[in-house]
Amino acid sequence: MKAILLAGGYGKRLRPLTNKIPKCLVKINNIPLLEIWINKLYNANVKEVLINTHYLSEKVEKFIKKKKFKIKIHLSYEKKLLGTAGTFINNIDFFENKKGFLIHADNFCEEPLKKIIKAHEKRPRKCILTAMAFETNNPRNCGIFQVDKFSVVKNFYEKPKEKNKFGNLANSAVYLISKEFIKLSKKKFTFTKNFSEDIMPKIQGKIFCYKTKKFFIDIGSINSYMKVKNFKQKIQ
Repeated sequence: MKAILLAGGYGKRLRPLTNKIPKCLVKINNIPLLEIWINKLYNANVKEVLINTHYLSEKVEKFIKKKKFKIKIHLSYEKKLLGTAGTFINNIDFFENKKGFLIHADNFCEEPLKKIIKAHEKRPRKCILTAMAFETNNPRNCGIFQVDKFSVVKNFYEKPKEKNKFGNLANSAVYLISKEFIKLSKKKFTFTKNFSEDIMPKIQGKIFCYKTKKFFIDIGSINSYMKVKNFKQKIQ
């Protein structure tokens, strides 16, 4: 299995912390976030990882070269950020028409990825993508899922303006995609840029939602980072 880690963002809301280091190299309990994700993928038996780079890309390259990971890593530099869907589409052949992970690497997640794989294998047949979800106290800052009794997404709302109207089951941006989704993407999503806005609403009814009970946080601001900065985790 393969995975794409989206790690090219500027981390503007984390400044001044990200003035000199990219967001993906921010440390949690002295371990860079990108290293945490790579090790989680290795523990889930992922064999190859593609990481997109842009902001301070040379520091990401230096970090990857310095560390000796047990997993094959490819770096894909973007002179101009392609967007979350754009990076996926631009590198879609990396998956070789097989299932794989697509993950935003600017979040911290305790959930073992092996559990998501097991959930994906038991998903309803009509579902072509499994998305991990978590309960949030700030639904207006997240993509919100509404699901049926089988945990299939009925509706998806990206950052709804009304706080409690659609619930608090939030998109973690940890996806396990199927070969069927890859096939569909090649036909219909060739020119899309934003995964949440341009793709997710168009596959409602075909998304299986896996809810984590483990700790999850979007490290999007200094406030959220301080909550997890010294978090002692066992990487699974």
